[in-house]
Amino acid sequence: MSKFDSFYNDLLFLINSHGTNKTPLKIEKDLDANIIKIFGENITALARAKNGLNEVTELAYATAEHHPYWNLLYNCSEIANTILENWEGKLSKKDICDIEWSLKELRQSLDKFANAD
Repeated sequence: MSKFDSFYNDLLFLINSHGTNKTPLKIEKDLDANIIKIFGENITALARAKNGLNEVTELAYATAEHHPYWNLLYNCSEIANTILENWEGKLSKKDICDIEWSLKELRQSLDKFANAD
């Protein structure tokens, strides 16, 4: 058993002990990737989507132009961020312009890949 597996088992014990106190927690795991996520009782699908997208956006920022697909990932995440930020509201004209610009960037990146062969 790895150290991370051991940590996970200890964490499950802690989470289960809080479950007996009626503290509703939800846990998701990907032990192969050493990932554990704990969600509280008031987590929403929108909050989870925003949280997950933050990880994608961080990858796009961290890789910068060092990866050939960076621009695709970056612009897709920007579009998704705009949509999620306005999920319960309305897209402004600026939001729509930003999405259109990102779509143009996506098209240009895809054209570069299509013409590379």
